Amino acid sequence: MRAERTTGPAGPAAGDEGAPEAPKSRRFPSVTRDTARPEGGGRAAPGDAPAPARQWPMLSVLGATAAGLLTTALGQARVGCLIIGVALIAAAVMRRVLPSVGMLAVRSRFTDLLTYGALGVAITLLALVMEPRPWVHIPFLETAVRFTVR
Repeated sequence: MRAERTTGPAGPAAGDEGAPEAPKSRRFPSVTRDTARPEGGGRAAPGDAPAPARQWPMLSVLGATAAGLLTTALGQARVGCLIIGVALIAAAVMRRVLPSVGMLAVRSRFTDLLTYGALGVAITLLALVMEPRPWVHIPFLETAVRFTVR
């Protein structure tokens, strides 16, 4: 009894007579056979929940950022920047603590934590040393703010 050959991911098994030969390509050979599902493709709530409820982490960060931008536009730049910084820090915390954050997950967990956290801390610290009458005196940041405003 002869064993039957199966077709693998690369095509027909080697040595099969009559099997079509794979076309030759001048492009780089593909190394990746399949792509992984994006991490943000999951849901933060059950599938039967309405769409906004499934994406509540992203909507909460966007809402807080919009509130910060509105506050800044209304003349309270320091408070608005603080709201935006705290929203980004909250995004980093949610990304770390929650198992599924929906579209708030854009990259790997580590990269999201680093990006959201660093930007949130930077915006918050710069808002605290903002002129006039800074709330916190950090010489390095005060020099950086004065240097960029010149």
